[in-house]
Amino acid sequence: MARPPQSVEELIRIYGPTLKYVPPGGWTQSALHAEDKLVKTHCCFCGQQCGIQLRVRHNEVIGFEPWEEFPFNRGMLCPKGVKRYLQGSHPDRLLDPLIRTESGFRKASWDEALQTTAIRLKEIQDRNGADSVAVLGGASLISEKSYLLGKFARIALGTRHIDYNGRLCMVSAGTAYKLALGVDRNPNPWSDIPQAQVVIVAGSNVAECFPITTDYLWRMRDNGGKLIVVDPRRTPITRNADLYLPVKPGMDTALFAGILHVVLREGLEDREFIEHYTTGFDAVADYVKQWDPLRTAEATGVSPQAIEKAALWFGSAENAMALHARGVEHHSHGVENVLSIINLCLATGNIGRPGAGPNMITGQGNGQGGREHGQKCDQLPGQRHIEDPAAREYVAKVWGVDPDSLPHAGLSAMEILEAIHRGEIKGLLSICFNPLVSLPDAGYIREALNKLEFFGVIDFFLSETAHHADVVLAGSLQEEEEGIVCSGEGRVIKINKAVDPPGNARGDSRIIVDLARHLGKGDYFKFPSTREIFNELRVASKGGTADYFGVTWERLEKEMGLFWPVPSEDHPGTPRLFEGGHFKHPDGKAHFLVAEVRPGGDPLDPDYPLYLTTGRVVSQFLSGTQTRRIGPLVDQNPEPRVEIHPELAAKHGIANGDLVTVTSRRASVTLPALVVRTIRPDTVFIPYHWPGRKSANNLTHRTLDPRSKIPEYKCSACRIAKAETPAGMKPNGELNVLGGR
Repeated sequence: MARPPQSVEELIRIYGPTLKYVPPGGWTQSALHAEDKLVKTHCCFCGQQCGIQLRVRHNEVIGFEPWEEFPFNRGMLCPKGVKRYLQGSHPDRLLDPLIRTESGFRKASWDEALQTTAIRLKEIQDRNGADSVAVLGGASLISEKSYLLGKFARIALGTRHIDYNGRLCMVSAGTAYKLALGVDRNPNPWSDIPQAQVVIVAGSNVAECFPITTDYLWRMRDNGGKLIVVDPRRTPITRNADLYLPVKPGMDTALFAGILHVVLREGLEDREFIEHYTTGFDAVADYVKQWDPLRTAEATGVSPQAIEKAALWFGSAENAMALHARGVEHHSHGVENVLSIINLCLATGNIGRPGAGPNMITGQGNGQGGREHGQKCDQLPGQRHIEDPAAREYVAKVWGVDPDSLPHAGLSAMEILEAIHRGEIKGLLSICFNPLVSLPDAGYIREALNKLEFFGVIDFFLSETAHHADVVLAGSLQEEEEGIVCSGEGRVIKINKAVDPPGNARGDSRIIVDLARHLGKGDYFKFPSTREIFNELRVASKGGTADYFGVTWERLEKEMGLFWPVPSEDHPGTPRLFEGGHFKHPDGKAHFLVAEVRPGGDPLDPDYPLYLTTGRVVSQFLSGTQTRRIGPLVDQNPEPRVEIHPELAAKHGIANGDLVTVTSRRASVTLPALVVRTIRPDTVFIPYHWPGRKSANNLTHRTLDPRSKIPEYKCSACRIAKAETPAGMKPNGELNVLGGR
């Protein structure tokens, strides 16, 4: 519970004239719900974190209004943002803790559910050691919860194994940016995009996944700029692109090596910038000599003429930017892909200025903030590395523990599931993560979940993964707790509480604090509200790379966000990094690193001659736990379909709507065909938001990038065949005969 107001005057100041007195408990939360109100907050979905006003009546979100004043989206919203308010009152909402019995789940009291969870986890650790238990968090949590979860894992459980589902999103980009620039954050605010003369969008279906970003790109083009799109699919934004590069899946590093080759051949590099502000250029220049346009074209499927044009445009522009997302990063060489983009920007001096720089498009709601304050397996608050002795000493002092007692770096998300298979991890606590749908090789993941001795889940819906849990703790939606997130720009913004959790559900932060108390560690978690968690986060991040010390909730609301680092309360924030050539490495310089072209982990062969790539559609989000329950979004994309090119369809006798079986080295999935000319003839595409037999991740493989530990979702080998239409199904495949929730 939040700190109670200290006076009637304070109540009126905070809540206005709609308050009612409720004896004998004094002023209660119900006082907030006497009339309709609008709550300024942010969308719960992608990393754009658009401003929105939620309309609330009787402790229920019943609608929304645009928030035109918020500078990022100025009132604009995508279909998911428009309909997000419908999830809170969904009949599937968890209202009580659940405990598994032989006949299914039963309702339980909070004391029983928390005590059962604590006892089971402790028993496993007593028998097998602290690291026999792991924690999986979520990148969509407010930063207070992310911080709390990292502290909980390392102090309340004492395990080194905590990671989060941002491991499936941003880690290749974050790893590359830290290697090259010394910091994991975008160099530019989005307001810089319209000032660019050329923008490359690589591996990002911007129009469907990040629709508001398209407005910035159209303004760039209205100013005379050119748009280059790199993707195996002609996604909607490509219709208005000035140049389209249809790269083969997995060959992005080769493509950007070829572009840089032409830049250097034509003398378009910025020698003064390179000499004064970077290291390692000669090795990169020597490597890309071999990637002339002809060789690059052969490897990538992009014509030599298009490679030349992209290089000349980018290299000649006064200000050029590159935006990239999961299509570049979801590879076993995702770090190399991103480094190749950064190398191009550094070589042309495109960084540290308006309209110039490489930038990652963040996928999840708090994808940036969720990886800054400790729920990542190798990180402590403030983007400090957990193996840095100074970082350990500082954070341990804030937490009131011995630095030597802090666990060291643990396993990443996919590696945790592999350790469960090996019998090394026997207990798991998960929040805001649906690995049965979102991790690759779904059959392998299901087997791992069934091997656990104990599995506890905190969630607001019973996800496909939660069906395997022993205890389910009914948690909260974003609008049910107060806190902060960090948008993909690096802008820290305020999430305002609109309603209480319904029924007997609780705020996630309260659940974690209560569980720490049941584990006997309550003295380290004396947080009556998320405000106290935030204030400790500020101190714990002080002096770190992601320094939030000068951020306050009051400043965020008054200034509509602050770009970190914000080292003091009178600091204005840092919208644009690296101005003046000040990079975050100890030598103060940006580092060129050779990005070698290397094969992926699931190569094509005569039995599996096609590329399978996966991604999103506009109306769905991640594993679909939320969006598959919002009726209008379901109507827009009720089922996944297999996108195939007409040439490939004709070769297999497939018409639009026919059932197609896609087979990889791991499984087969049968879905309706969507025959389109907007995809390469050697590639098929399946969106990944659906579970069970419709899950694209039945087909994907578990090869990880050796540095970022991200799975290779965007490039699997497969084959296709026309499937027989079962009795009772229409030829267009409208009905789902394949099961799965």
